[in-house]
Amino acid sequence: MKTQNLIAAGIISAALTFGVTAQAKHQETQVEMKDLPEAVQTTIKDKAGNDQILRIEKETRKGKECYEAIVNKDGKEAAIQVDTAGKYLGTHDEKAEHQKAENAEKY
Repeated sequence: MKTQNLIAAGIISAALTFGVTAQAKHQETQVEMKDLPEAVQTTIKDKAGNDQILRIEKETRKGKECYEAIVNKDGKEAAIQVDTAGKYLGTHDEKAEHQKAENAEKY
């Protein structure tokens, strides 16, 4: 019985450690369009087109900085990712990403 409790405690400790480490790898800070490098502004405006830009976040993922512009695309939030040099990195569903992160935190 004691061995089972020790194993369970070890697994829980490891899971908590990995959860904290994963959160530290992804940080977001809200920024203004005027504070972005010119190339980043241009790419975001081009990719957003007529979609309303709701907010812009500066992120650090796995040690690399990038920007994410959250836009209202047909009533849904989509994120446009751009690196610090203005290179387009892709687009994803913002709500789905946040739900995925919340689910990961639960487990």
